[in-house]
Amino acid sequence: MVLEQSRASYICTIPDIMITETVENYLKALFTLADEEGRVSVSDLSQCLEVSKPSANSMAKTLHQEGFVVYEKYKPLVLTKKGRKAAALVIRRHRLTEMFLVEMMGFAWDEVHDVAEQIEHVQAPSFFDRMDELMDFPKFDPHGSPIPDKEGNIVEANCISLSACAKGDKVTLVGLAQSSRALLQLLDGHNIALHQVLEVATVEDFDHSMVLNRDGFPHLTLSKQVCNELLVRLEN
Repeated sequence: MVLEQSRASYICTIPDIMITETVENYLKALFTLADEEGRVSVSDLSQCLEVSKPSANSMAKTLHQEGFVVYEKYKPLVLTKKGRKAAALVIRRHRLTEMFLVEMMGFAWDEVHDVAEQIEHVQAPSFFDRMDELMDFPKFDPHGSPIPDKEGNIVEANCISLSACAKGDKVTLVGLAQSSRALLQLLDGHNIALHQVLEVATVEDFDHSMVLNRDGFPHLTLSKQVCNELLVRLEN
């Protein structure tokens, strides 16, 4: 969805700052795109949000003025501590909503993203606190992604990509690197769900696809591309 500043309505106030849905989407994108050193290029940001590079650059300057990012011409953007917390709280609302839709309302895990994209901008902390309480304070969303706490802290799961595993490894599926509808539907088609125990039976030399064994469904073959997206915990 194309995000344009001119279309955003002001919806939230935090000390001396008005935050729009557009700002929240920029912050969330910056948080998601950041490399290990917390850097994001303006080009990557514009592609992610489907806006022009000049528009992304202009917003970056605004975010810098508001203290959310460090902006220097021709250098990658870096979220400040304030920016990281603001972004993490948007992500918290999104992931809590996804979990609520699955656990309390019976939605499938591939149906919840678009609804959560809308609800994440609701500025009512007590609403999300109550949602959290009703679900007994879940730590992860339906796709295995960690849910930030009310201070914006995130405890990352100790996991690796399935594609990094070797023949004979026994693993538990604990999360997904990305949760596109296409990937989720593919996993559903193979009856793959979180918390399943998988054993790597074969890693093909030619294309690094994997043959997996699991209770009731032996000899499942997955491509390297799919294995890259599956996050697992080693059990042996």
